[in-house]
Amino acid sequence: MTSPSVIVALSGGVDSAVTALLLRDAGHDVQCLHMTNWEDDDGYCAAAADYQDARRVCSDLDLPLHRVNFTREYRERVFADFLREHAAGRTPNPDVLCNREIKFGVLQSYAKRLGARLLATGHYARLVADGDTAHLLKARDRSKDQSYFLHRVGGRDLVDVLFPLGELRKHEVRALARAAGLSVSDKRDSTGICFIGERPFADFLGRFIAECPGPIRTAEGETIGVHRGLAFYTLGQRQGLGIGGRSESEQAPWYVAEKQAESNVLVVVQGPDHPRLFQNWLRGSRVHWIGAPPQWRADGAFRCAAKTRYRQPDQACLVTDRGGGEIEVVFDAPQRSITPGQHVVLYDGDRCLGGAVIEEAAMLGARSPSVVQAG
Repeated sequence: MTSPSVIVALSGGVDSAVTALLLRDAGHDVQCLHMTNWEDDDGYCAAAADYQDARRVCSDLDLPLHRVNFTREYRERVFADFLREHAAGRTPNPDVLCNREIKFGVLQSYAKRLGARLLATGHYARLVADGDTAHLLKARDRSKDQSYFLHRVGGRDLVDVLFPLGELRKHEVRALARAAGLSVSDKRDSTGICFIGERPFADFLGRFIAECPGPIRTAEGETIGVHRGLAFYTLGQRQGLGIGGRSESEQAPWYVAEKQAESNVLVVVQGPDHPRLFQNWLRGSRVHWIGAPPQWRADGAFRCAAKTRYRQPDQACLVTDRGGGEIEVVFDAPQRSITPGQHVVLYDGDRCLGGAVIEEAAMLGARSPSVVQAG
């Protein structure tokens, strides 16, 4: 087998299949690579079915298929962090770490060992080369844009990467798959944890983290229930709390507003607009810039837009450098349920600048951050 010019990371879904189709039809010497990162026989893991779909796609396109198992690397580099963060009462995003450590880490290295010059994936994002680095841009299809999950990949690691779907809309991708007769043209998009899939989350987490029950209390301090452990809940959560309205006249749903680790208390409030659910300030650590850091003002700040969760619209904010790999972000408008362990991702228009891990959040006035106003 000759060395390919492009290795396509073929998951078994429609997006990576069309990626391979487009590159083949553009004249590239394409080979495909399917990786297995999670093995489980509990009936939820779709790894075996995904591999068979990948085989069918390669048969449809007459392309070679490699297979590699990164289960050990995934557990060590992604899943171990996932469990540590949950055990600490935080809410991590394993998809972000998976992109950096697996897809554009060990997978990219493996593709180069196969002789490939370029790695291509089915991500919805765009890249612009800039010398020995690359700028990451949002996809044309804003509803599918995945730059949020890619913000911790280094600019140099993106130089030899192709995102052929960045200029396409999802309906166009499916139409191309149908026109080419690909067997996965109508396959449902994957959901749930990266490579682990969609499953009853609390039960899955309970296989690895012991329950640690404690009181569920209102913001006024009244105990109204018992939780199974702070690791099993996230800020803003509504479902699965095991509590309802306390009277016929007070039936607004309950939401998680705070996790008090020292006392093992889960604080809940009623109604989606309760003030305790909103913050306008956060502190982020382990800041990562794609390419050169931004141009800071004389006061060590700059204005941009940010997201604290994947499907959130861009939010105007002021970012201040705290030093030591930390930033503070003050939003022009309060944000709902900013969650420690998640990521704040920064944007200048379409360009993704990078981001940081959220450590804490508050409403200005509730504490004394170094930034006192936006503007």
